[in-house]
Amino acid sequence: MIKIAITDDHPLLLEGLKNILSQQENFTIVGCYSSSNELLTGLENQIIDVLLLDINLADGNSIDLIKPILKKHPATQIMMLSVHNEFAVINSTLEEGAMGYIQKNALVTEIILGIQTILKGEKFLCNQTQKIVEMKTNSGLNAVPKLTRREKEILLEASLGLTTIQIADKLFISPHTVESHRKNLIVKFKTTNLSTAIKLAMEYGLVRE
Repeated sequence: MIKIAITDDHPLLLEGLKNILSQQENFTIVGCYSSSNELLTGLENQIIDVLLLDINLADGNSIDLIKPILKKHPATQIMMLSVHNEFAVINSTLEEGAMGYIQKNALVTEIILGIQTILKGEKFLCNQTQKIVEMKTNSGLNAVPKLTRREKEILLEASLGLTTIQIADKLFISPHTVESHRKNLIVKFKTTNLSTAIKLAMEYGLVRE
């Protein structure tokens, strides 16, 4: 049986998803949670295959939960549930490690297909979300740079206005190393300066405003 947990702070949607998915052969709902605190507590006592995670919980940003959950439960596949269809939000969740992104008004068949797809280790986007991604691809936002953890850290600090010296002090690295990363970032984003790279990173969802 495929063990599924659902987290959403809207009781009707939570109950509706539970009822629909529990009727599917090979699906069993092992947990329903309405907050991030409930979810994290529940995961301590459950082994799950798929987590359907509302992107906006009342007690926190679910995007920030993705990496900690995957660190403790690397075998769990995460599918985001959302009413948002902005490219930056979509890309941010995928960058953090979510395997799927689906709109809350998607067809039940799409949700089921999404679960089956991410269980194979493949990413899944519902039709609405896929169209947004394709629009960005066609408008020139197709090459999202692959950044290292350190490059993301330096981008974030630079976006906050920190200087090379300040970033070096904060990250305990040399100013020369910071400058090397800054140059690499400019090359990766195909820009002439770091400010433009930061702006693009925000559009891609690599850095949050």
